[in-house]
Amino acid sequence: MSKSNHILRPRVRSVRPLEKVSTRLTDSPADLKINHAVTPATKPLNCFAAVPRGAEELAGAELLALGICDTKPGKGGVAFSTDLNGLYRANLWLRTASRVLVQLAQFPCMGPAELYTGVHAIAWQDIITPDMTLAVDCSLRDSALTHSGFVALKTKDAVVDRIRESCGSRPNVDTALPDVRINVHLHKNVCTISLDSSGDSLDRRGYRLERNEAPLRETLAAAVVTLTGWDGSIPLADPMCGSGTIPVEAALMAAHIPPGLQRRFGFQRWLNFDHELWNRICEEAEKGIRKLPVGLITGYDLDNRALLLAGRNTAKAGLEGQIHFFHAALQEFRPEGDKGVVIINPPYGKRLGEEEDLRELYCQIGDVMKKYCRGWTGYVLTGNLELAKYIGLKASRRYVLFNGAIECRLLKYDLY
Repeated sequence: MSKSNHILRPRVRSVRPLEKVSTRLTDSPADLKINHAVTPATKPLNCFAAVPRGAEELAGAELLALGICDTKPGKGGVAFSTDLNGLYRANLWLRTASRVLVQLAQFPCMGPAELYTGVHAIAWQDIITPDMTLAVDCSLRDSALTHSGFVALKTKDAVVDRIRESCGSRPNVDTALPDVRINVHLHKNVCTISLDSSGDSLDRRGYRLERNEAPLRETLAAAVVTLTGWDGSIPLADPMCGSGTIPVEAALMAAHIPPGLQRRFGFQRWLNFDHELWNRICEEAEKGIRKLPVGLITGYDLDNRALLLAGRNTAKAGLEGQIHFFHAALQEFRPEGDKGVVIINPPYGKRLGEEEDLRELYCQIGDVMKKYCRGWTGYVLTGNLELAKYIGLKASRRYVLFNGAIECRLLKYDLY
């Protein structure tokens, strides 16, 4: 990948050093906590990696592997402290996280006046210039303010007012592709204001240009592969691969390809974006990429259109010829080798009348694994434990994961 591909827009700005953020607050609450995210590369940043429920510990382990040791996994994500180098690397390498937020401020918020005052206290003129664009995302839970649209609008007003007061003009809003995306999280009347360093959700790797019906998110697929413990030393097969998300995510891991190498991030539009640091990080990552041996990862499906998408996605991910797909029904699945990992993500049957139709499929899953996968380890991800009973095998382990709002189980089967 060339250096130019790592830079979102090659325009020149008069970049002000981020360490110059003002610490003087105007009409600020006494207990307002400010974390000046606009910082030099070595200054610590308070961050939060938002993660699908059930994968928090996995994301924490990923951060530790990146050398980020100050981590605190919790419900819905992992809090951690790092510098710009760690922030860039986290966005590039995290496979199970959906986005990385950099905290700016936290304050009590019981109503509109406190919200406006707390947001206005932040020195936005040192983060956003009038010629930039912004957008505000909002999530509310168990708080006096209950309308997310109103909270987002009030936040936007406070931001642009602060910039107008300092600069004489204000930035515009661009909800589609803003230069800076602001995140407002209001929980139990405590408001946290953050910058979204990721931009688009991190599951948008850039390789899946087309999506088949009910696709599995890339972040969840990565969590599933990670939970199996597969390390690329034995074969991995997906007998119902669809558009190939599980095989591709497994291949990215085995080939040491960062999931974010082909996409762009929100921090690349920030005033303090360090082009040289980012290019060094990407070049270092590219040097570690390896080619996968033939037959290591395979996918099978009966749907020709899904297999066509799988091939396109594989090529876009830079893995052409390294994952092999076959047109075959589940009953025809015959894995090669004495041992390996088989992962199946069958339909859950959430629509009325579907569950009865899927019972036979789940029976077939059990039969195929029992008859033809001896010596392998089987994994089934399902959001329907009633249907899972028809597999007819005893699971040795059960992992709780969430596919959006659906509570799922990743069931492990030791096949003898």
